[in-house]
Amino acid sequence: MKRPALHSLTRSALVLLAALAMVPAARARAQDDASPHKRAPDGKKVLTLADYPEWKRITGAAISNDGKWTTYTYAPNAGDDTLFVKQLDGATLYRVPTGSAAGGGRGRGGFGGGGGGGAQFTDDSHWVAYFVNPPAPAPAPGARGRGRNGGGTQPQRHLELRNLASGDTWDVTGASAFQFSPDSRFLAIKMRGTPGDSSHQGTDLLLRRLDDGLTRNVGNVDQYAFDYTGGRLAYTVDAADNLGNGVYLMDLGSGTVRTLDAHSEEYDGLAWRDSSADLVALRGETASGQELRANTLLVWTGVEGAKSPLVWDPTQDATFPAGYVLSEYSAPQWSRDGARVFVGIKRQQEAPPKGGAEIANVDVWHHADVDLQSAQMIQIGRLRRATLASSFTLASHHFAQLADSNMSTVTPAGDGAYVVGRDPSPYDHDFSEGAPDRADYYRVNSATGQRTLIARHLLRTMGTSPDGRWFLYLLGGHVMAYDLQAGRTVNVDAATGRSFVNTDDDHAAEKPIWGVAGWTRDGKAVLLYDKYDIWELPLDGSRGRDLTAGAGAAQDVQFRLARLGGGGRGGRGGFGGGSAEPVDLSQPQVLSAYGEWTKKSGYWQMPAGGGQPVALIWADKDIGGAEKAEDADRVIFTQQTFQEFPDYWVSDASFASPRKITDANPQLAEYAWGRRVLIDYKNSKGQRLQGTLTLPADYQPGRKYPMLVYIYEILSNTNHQFSMPVYDDRPHMSEYASDGYLVFSPDIVYEIGKPGSSALDCVTAGVKKVISLGYADPAHIGLQGHSWGGYESSFILTQTNMFAAVVTGAPLTDLISMYGELYKQSGQWNGGILETSQGRMGADVTPWNATQLYMSQSPVFNVRKIQTPFMILQGTADGAVDWDQGLEFYNAARKNGKDVIWLSYPDEPHHLARKPNQIDFQIRMKEFFDHYLKGAPAPDWMKYGVPQVDKQAATRKLDTSLGSDGGGS
Repeated sequence: MKRPALHSLTRSALVLLAALAMVPAARARAQDDASPHKRAPDGKKVLTLADYPEWKRITGAAISNDGKWTTYTYAPNAGDDTLFVKQLDGATLYRVPTGSAAGGGRGRGGFGGGGGGGAQFTDDSHWVAYFVNPPAPAPAPGARGRGRNGGGTQPQRHLELRNLASGDTWDVTGASAFQFSPDSRFLAIKMRGTPGDSSHQGTDLLLRRLDDGLTRNVGNVDQYAFDYTGGRLAYTVDAADNLGNGVYLMDLGSGTVRTLDAHSEEYDGLAWRDSSADLVALRGETASGQELRANTLLVWTGVEGAKSPLVWDPTQDATFPAGYVLSEYSAPQWSRDGARVFVGIKRQQEAPPKGGAEIANVDVWHHADVDLQSAQMIQIGRLRRATLASSFTLASHHFAQLADSNMSTVTPAGDGAYVVGRDPSPYDHDFSEGAPDRADYYRVNSATGQRTLIARHLLRTMGTSPDGRWFLYLLGGHVMAYDLQAGRTVNVDAATGRSFVNTDDDHAAEKPIWGVAGWTRDGKAVLLYDKYDIWELPLDGSRGRDLTAGAGAAQDVQFRLARLGGGGRGGRGGFGGGSAEPVDLSQPQVLSAYGEWTKKSGYWQMPAGGGQPVALIWADKDIGGAEKAEDADRVIFTQQTFQEFPDYWVSDASFASPRKITDANPQLAEYAWGRRVLIDYKNSKGQRLQGTLTLPADYQPGRKYPMLVYIYEILSNTNHQFSMPVYDDRPHMSEYASDGYLVFSPDIVYEIGKPGSSALDCVTAGVKKVISLGYADPAHIGLQGHSWGGYESSFILTQTNMFAAVVTGAPLTDLISMYGELYKQSGQWNGGILETSQGRMGADVTPWNATQLYMSQSPVFNVRKIQTPFMILQGTADGAVDWDQGLEFYNAARKNGKDVIWLSYPDEPHHLARKPNQIDFQIRMKEFFDHYLKGAPAPDWMKYGVPQVDKQAATRKLDTSLGSDGGGS
């Protein structure tokens, strides 16, 4: 519909239309308040945006070591979180309003933090501690605050310690972090410092004995850490004017304190060696006119005695590089065997002069730069703290520099006798693959720094074995293991005659392997995944074996090792990386399982030594997130479908007789919700694909429904994903299905060089299949995608009239200009993304050697073919897809007379962050699709737009309509 000329409307009419256009949320809410809730034919409520506030997510779920308690938090879309501590075998339930699922953070330098995972149980499962965040006071009438919940000054959070048996609590206001001792006898609480006082880092440390509540206050503590037994606490003092600075050791049994070292200098890097009484710290000061602190290393090989520490002063070591300092920016790390300490060194710099004349501000972008200036700007904090890894061997007092400017990354292996160094410098300016991140790898002797080449030009590496002997990498499509002790390389898959490369990966870079499951406990084999099964491959190069006996391939079920113990989570995934803990194949192993075509999931058990796995829990659901109690035969896990919220369940470790333990959204039963079915189809190349089709709540076979198509890449794996109503910038299947829509998400696979054409082929093939099955009304189908899905939806818009309306969010629209722009979140160049990553144009396929190809795959160059009304969403501060991409598309469409609306949200990132804007977009998107797919009247903003001159007044009305929560994000 063409809008009337502006001169045909009076100014007053324009103002009225603008005001109406900018308050859709108020209009929708007022209509909802003034009339009964819209009902589906079965009498249930139709889900609307006004219902979103009551929906809650579950966060921070954990189980105690004895398996008798669990904690979790309900986090609603609007309002405060509630923490629950629940007894699993009884009726006790502790409800903590505003209890936090967020952790207490870690102390400076990474030591003595605790509380990082939200609520924390003691190891003996007798106590739990957590933070409580009091709600901010309501703002005064008419005031617009910036605090949580829309205004007021946020009260200080407090720590709450609870006795699980009695329910008694103890509160501490002003705590910043906490940590239980490993023996469950003490709680250490780090207090906040005085606001605005940066003269010293030390604050009060409260040490509470849990059995009798006796609490001790230790002043000016900076870093602190319990030893592995929990019987000793080491801490550093950083006081005003450096009075009393030092390293101290408290015997927690007797309460006595010993001074391990005292000096007027500053201390940092406090660290125990695992399972030992060895301790290390740094001590130093910043000289006048210098930028960096010069440190000495303090090492206690056993703190039981009263002996002085080993002191290594780099300024007295002739082998230490001139002009460098031992830096606290890298905390010292013990080698596993205690033979050496890994440290970081950094070049000293002169302190910048104070005051003086104003100097120029210029960034010099030079062709010799390894990293773009834009990337350096974003990384400046890390770059300023970057150090070069080095080692200090205790027995010989020998220093060795392990890293340098070319090989800045080294990774210790096993006991630390060797490290693996990565040198990307030979490929710093090799752009033949976009930005593939290739490097040469070296074995580096930790004691001497001597380097031995492992392999050149590697892209895919998979880390080292737990014993530190083997380094795993991919070369020429084969998995190679380098023996760090013997200096030899073994091809571990050649004798087996099987490839472990993920050939399903359709990116243009070298394909990765399916993943590392782990390493055997005897150190003789590595465990690798193929697409479906788990293989044991001997490190001597002999023939491997299929541990799951081909059961995965036979049933199209992907088996993956599930690490359930020690607080690990056994969800699907684990594709690559392995684990530091070796796998004991003499014991049965729990596997996560996923049916590629059925979408069933669950947990199976592989017998000791390998063999046919047996299903423990296996259902047409998404089952995952399993966590086993450390000391009990009990697990918690989630299961969900489109119709079932992912509440938590508890069972024994065999998943027998599971019992539901949470009920976050009981109101689900009140709403018309819909259900999902899988759609099988093929694209034009005959490739087998699937899509997940959400049926409306009132679905009647034979009736044709309006359909919204939501796309990205592979989405059929979301078939059992619950559609949580949340504020964001994408359509929620639950709301659309509740209101009589079909929602279809088809899979997309790619041909290199034709990302847009591939999406067009797969999406239209899937839609045609849905139409042929009699579900969809072919005249009323809409399309939506965001980011890469925004690119795909924008391209499809230019190629077909299949869709009656399209909404495209944060879209790539001009691949040529996009190629030369920056990914502003990282400061990196987009060329690599378009060539070998998500763009899939092809390695060294550029706008200069393949101009026509880039134009053919760019929506903006095909804009004249558009015959469908469409709407663009983009934030002006988008750090992933530049705002100019939306601008180009809008201007091109407008110039060519296309029916286009651009919703540009000032200062918003790649995904809308402010709740008022999220709500605004959700309403506009729904009104847009309702008009074109269901024949609803077009709102005025769609017909006439909104004059900029009236925007502020209308925005104030919208903000008022949202209430006090409207100012949050």
